[in-house]
Amino acid sequence: MITKPFVCVLLALCAFEAAAAPACVSVEQGWVRLTPGAMRMAAGFARIRNGCASEVVVVGAGSKAFGDVSLHETTVVQGVSRMREIERLPIAAGAVAELRPGGLHLMLMQPEVPLAEGAQLPLRLSLEDGTKVDGMLQVRRDAPAR
Repeated sequence: MITKPFVCVLLALCAFEAAAAPACVSVEQGWVRLTPGAMRMAAGFARIRNGCASEVVVVGAGSKAFGDVSLHETTVVQGVSRMREIERLPIAAGAVAELRPGGLHLMLMQPEVPLAEGAQLPLRLSLEDGTKVDGMLQVRRDAPAR
């Protein structure tokens, strides 16, 4: 049948096009605060830059260095700090989402490796359109200068 080879060629061209397309979403200045002792959770921070021509939506996060990773937001309501999970993080075209202490951040649970200052840990963001965005988080004692 001619259909099967045609479909294979079409899929190969699509894969090449996807691989050749420049990445327009990036993770910058990623870091994890070094935790005291053997804590089972840590917080991660970064800048997520959307250089795309349209909005993107972050719908998930993961890392081989942690058993569970999720997006959270800390807010203060009537003097009480509250944290809640964020299921969708829209980022407008050309905008940057700041993940920082006291605001949006990554909850990094169940570490698979001991956290050591200076270590580089992988991060993968999942976008609503199925795209994956890879970045790194550096383990730091203090927040980097911005």
